[in-house]
Amino acid sequence: MKREGGTSAAPASSTTKTKEESHRMRVIFVVYIIAVLDVTWMFLSFSVTPYLAKKLGFDTLWFGYLQTTVGVIQLIGGPMFGRFGDLFGARAALSLACAATTVFFGLLAAANHPFMLFVHKLPTVFMHVIPACQMVVTDLSEPDKRADALSKLGLCFGIGMVVGSTLGGHLSTHYGETFAACVGAAGSAFSLILVLCFIPKSTKSEASRSSSTSENKNQKVFNVGEIIRLMKFPGVMRIFLIKIITGLPSGIFQVMFSVIVMDFFKLEAQQNGYLMAYFGIVQMVVQGGVIGRLTSRFPEKSLLLLSIGITGSVGLAQAYMQTVLHLCITVTPWVFSLSLFGVITDTMLTKSVPPSDTGTMLGLCASVQSLIRTIGPTIGGFLYMNYGLPSIGLLEFFVNLVVFVYLLYRQLKKAEKHKE
Repeated sequence: MKREGGTSAAPASSTTKTKEESHRMRVIFVVYIIAVLDVTWMFLSFSVTPYLAKKLGFDTLWFGYLQTTVGVIQLIGGPMFGRFGDLFGARAALSLACAATTVFFGLLAAANHPFMLFVHKLPTVFMHVIPACQMVVTDLSEPDKRADALSKLGLCFGIGMVVGSTLGGHLSTHYGETFAACVGAAGSAFSLILVLCFIPKSTKSEASRSSSTSENKNQKVFNVGEIIRLMKFPGVMRIFLIKIITGLPSGIFQVMFSVIVMDFFKLEAQQNGYLMAYFGIVQMVVQGGVIGRLTSRFPEKSLLLLSIGITGSVGLAQAYMQTVLHLCITVTPWVFSLSLFGVITDTMLTKSVPPSDTGTMLGLCASVQSLIRTIGPTIGGFLYMNYGLPSIGLLEFFVNLVVFVYLLYRQLKKAEKHKE
């Protein structure tokens, strides 16, 4: 009788695990759809805002102030949002992000005065859909498969980039900026419906949930002490500083890209759109077909070294490029290295902290990009105006070279200790 009972229990347990796995995969698939939609609306807004700002009398300086405002707001909101996700769960975090995006596009559609363009940026404090998607994927994926799962979000980014750039330009040209903004608002509202219908209240494991509940019962959404606590975990501060230091030069080139394309390469808006579509296709191929295979075969520390080494080499090439062909040639390894660097550092950081704190850590990772968008235009503008395009590429080369040598030295030193 006991043997029969044990035999019948095994298939039941196996069936339960299969159902749980199927449910996790379905949730992750819906998250990927939400990510594609969000990036689509984001690039749609990039096609709307500059032209609407020009109609409302903005010059280059004031448009720069507008962009800096977004960076500052998201820099403040990133850690708060990540902490909010850890405290209240994935559904609440994603719902807040999608609702904020809907309000953002609604205000953009209603903007008929320069002041309103600044007002419509206020919801960006909660517009962290991609970090929220990363939270869900991180919670539902196994640690050894996390890098591959996160890299698929980069594939979603590439798809949204291509579709959003094309759709935004088409809608703005044929139907006007207001209609395009309304489409963005409707699309964001649809994403909110997907969240409410398919994303569970919490995606963390039972152990992580009980730990989080007991530890965070009296904690606030914004808590500097929690950030300091996370930074004290082994390796976290070092990887986080590498993420900032190495990411800054590349980020400067990214925020200055539109200026470089117009001023240095003399491209028209339509040609710029084709170039952005090319970037999106490269990112789709890299994130969807390359990074997942690499992360499953090679250790994270080796891939981190590889990404930094390639970024430095590309920086040197960017310093001496003269034609659009040169730019297109350097873009492929550049997108590969930046994508790999982002996935690996996010994976290493989320593995270094308890599962109950992964949302806060991903919020801090998102704040790095906001910090770069805040200070990048000032540094990049100064370098470009005074020393030209080569100065930005050389900065990228030397910073990555220093970090590469430092990490290589640490790895060799550890290898020698193990031999002894």
